[in-house]
Amino acid sequence: QVQLVESGGGLVQPGGSLRLSCAASGFTFSTYAMRWHRQVPGNGREWIATVSRDGYTFYADSVKDRFTISRDNAKNTVALQMNSLQPEDTAIYYCVAAYVEEYWGQGTQVTVSS
Repeated sequence: QVQLVESGGGLVQPGGSLRLSCAASGFTFSTYAMRWHRQVPGNGREWIATVSRDGYTFYADSVKDRFTISRDNAKNTVALQMNSLQPEDTAIYYCVAAYVEEYWGQGTQVTVSS
């Protein structure tokens, strides 16, 4: 069955960095665009980055120039490198695969606090 498993979340101080990873299985990874979203409890899910199946990248203004999305089709993984983290980046981060269907991972918590 389809699985998207995020990892790499945790607690980091303001100004710090984290690298999230998402391992995908159960579908043809290379044909799917991959996205990262985040959600603060009580708020909606915010799209933050996409990498197309051809490797083109797109970012929300809130993370542009700080976050980098990348994919490895040989390993069926997508990563999100997050730099210059701020308290407002605190959220649950979700990996999403999108093509004909859309699949969501279970999320990983990122907390930015001193």
